[in-house]
Amino acid sequence: MRGAGPGWGPAGLWVTLALAWSAGAAVAAEGPAEPCWADGWAQDAVPPGAAFVAAASYRGPGNNDTRSNKALPILLWWSGSLFPHFPGDTERIDCPRGSCLVTRSRRVARHRRTKALIFYGTDFRAYEAPLPRLPHQTWALFHEESPMNNYVLSHSPGIRLFNYTATFRRESDYPLTLQWLPGTGYLRAPAVPLAEKDAWRRRGYGPVLYMQSHCDVPSDRDRYVRELMKYIQVDSYGKCLNNRELPSERLRDTSTATTEDSEFMTFIARYKFHLALENAICDDYMTEKLWRPMHLGAVPVYRGSPAVRDWMPNNLSIILIDDFDSPRELAKYLDFLDKNGEEYLKYLEYKNSGGIKNQFLLESLEKREWGVNDMTLPNYLNGFECFICDKENTRAKEEQEHKKSRGKIPAPRPHIAQFKHMGCPMPTPGFGSVEDLSKGDSWKEMWLQDYWQSLDQGEALTAMIHHNESHQGRFWDYMHEIFLKRTRQH
Repeated sequence: MRGAGPGWGPAGLWVTLALAWSAGAAVAAEGPAEPCWADGWAQDAVPPGAAFVAAASYRGPGNNDTRSNKALPILLWWSGSLFPHFPGDTERIDCPRGSCLVTRSRRVARHRRTKALIFYGTDFRAYEAPLPRLPHQTWALFHEESPMNNYVLSHSPGIRLFNYTATFRRESDYPLTLQWLPGTGYLRAPAVPLAEKDAWRRRGYGPVLYMQSHCDVPSDRDRYVRELMKYIQVDSYGKCLNNRELPSERLRDTSTATTEDSEFMTFIARYKFHLALENAICDDYMTEKLWRPMHLGAVPVYRGSPAVRDWMPNNLSIILIDDFDSPRELAKYLDFLDKNGEEYLKYLEYKNSGGIKNQFLLESLEKREWGVNDMTLPNYLNGFECFICDKENTRAKEEQEHKKSRGKIPAPRPHIAQFKHMGCPMPTPGFGSVEDLSKGDSWKEMWLQDYWQSLDQGEALTAMIHHNESHQGRFWDYMHEIFLKRTRQH
């Protein structure tokens, strides 16, 4: 198996993008000839029929920008399905440092005023990337979903293709870490009384709930849960390791769980412990699997973000699987808490007045500019596009100052995303080691191969950009060259 080390990353990508951006600034300043499009987009034109609809969408806080729409920088949502301005295709947004036009129409992809392309990480495919990469355009990444959706972004060659990022990692340019946590009130919701939980235990329900229907994931969680089940009763209602049926057809409807239906929530709140295992492991990747049990007053038995403690309301609010040497040891501890109510309730003290003591969590919730299920605040899609709009307006001003000074004022240096903006570790087995797995183990065949092939894909696209390739079909030629190079090295 290959190892990950400094030698795997592409040399000189930052320099290449820096030169490309500087060249783009100069080209834009000189005013190159505009390409023509058969569908009518021409220099400083608006798309046919693109009325700037006063849709029920967030347009920004407002500013003193008096430029007409024809003079504004354009931001293209390359992943058009995420375009946060319904029902139109194009919208003017008025952000703190200036205004922009945002659109999902790819007809403007090569327009000189199109300054940024915004990609959705789950949809981004290296073999479909728009080529050649234009030197006057930045690439922005929005990716709040699991790293398993696109492991290209977990490697340096992949993430460094982008200039700006909005990911679950706190280190990203526009962090989305607490996207599943509406606020402190969500955590303080009352728990089911312990006496009621104990009554359900006497009726034959287990102390531990597992509800998962997405099996075979990079975190390999089912392998761990299967071993844990040998030592403690785990009621598993989903398709994965199913051993118990939900009491009604309505609760068995997957949409009921997704929408936090009150009947469904009432049912799962009866359990003392919820197995909360993310589908992939990465710093700051925390989903409803963690926050929902805390909302309900069930103690999460958690495996996911290695840095999860940084975000917890106090020092005793979740049980970390990785704190235990084995599933057997974890089961012993859960059994102890199940039989000792006073000790169990210590894990719910964050629900009491003043129980949330983590200032980092409180400050992070306070300073984020977007809301979760809060119509008084922008959503993070609108927030990120305003973030990019402000960056592009600032860059345009700096390029103008550089040109006017005849080089005395330096050109703006490009911002390049770093590994820590998204980088996630290689998947590891949920229980045991890779060496313990059989040769034909499906998890090993699927996820380790996907992880390392994603590195190759990031390197292939990087090489194509270096060579100013314009034909996407050559991607597989570059992949083959990388494969041969790897073979010679090993």
